[in-house]
Amino acid sequence: MNTETRRRTITGFLADRGQVAIAELAAEFEVSEMTIRRDLEELEGQGVARRVRGGAIATVSRGYEPPWATRATDAPQAKQRIAEAAADYIEYGETAILDVGTTTLALARCLRGRGGLTIVTPSLHAAIELGGDPNTRVIMTGGIVRPGELSLVGSLAEDTFSQFNCDVVFLGVGGIDADKGLTEYNLDDTRVKRAAIRAASRKVALADRSKLDRVCLASIARLSDIDVLITDAAPDHPLLAVARDAGVEVVSVPHPEEP
Repeated sequence: MNTETRRRTITGFLADRGQVAIAELAAEFEVSEMTIRRDLEELEGQGVARRVRGGAIATVSRGYEPPWATRATDAPQAKQRIAEAAADYIEYGETAILDVGTTTLALARCLRGRGGLTIVTPSLHAAIELGGDPNTRVIMTGGIVRPGELSLVGSLAEDTFSQFNCDVVFLGVGGIDADKGLTEYNLDDTRVKRAAIRAASRKVALADRSKLDRVCLASIARLSDIDVLITDAAPDHPLLAVARDAGVEVVSVPHPEEP
């Protein structure tokens, strides 16, 4: 595990648990305690953690959403591989909902130039990515624009999905947990995601491995409510076993660090 991924995982632990211990993290990641101290020093500089004797405590809550610019640079290779796998789950002539998020934006890029698709999205990022393709029909929901995220939220966005019967929805999530299911940071985005799920026949969740075992503020759906989970986590990750037991098809793409 590289430094960036380890620090993102520690950030997830802080959000979930409220505190972490240096010795436990060193054992978890099989690195030295000095390495963990450097990680915590960096996270403190980012305003995510405050160091205390023997570890650190969280300075942000489960409702804290990292800025888009920060998330856009996290695990780009993993998100690209997840997106490439997700592209196989939509057929020519189908209608797909592209949720907001950096991984679903990677999927939009994979679909560019493919044609023969109708895309419904509350994401201005995705609409801009696909809007210039003459062979792809892009339908945007109405709604209020969230600054930074450029997602459309509110009753107009939610009501749009009640008018459609789509083939598949590709969901971005803030976290996935065995008990809490799919969760998200922002309440407004969460309501739009729930409406999108109701409008689609097939539900595909996209999540890089830093999202697994993370619980965010708002619940989107249970694990059993989705049909497919695409991730770069190792196939033997405990959460993936829980997902399979819940009837979810799990697609584990190779992580960029792996052959």
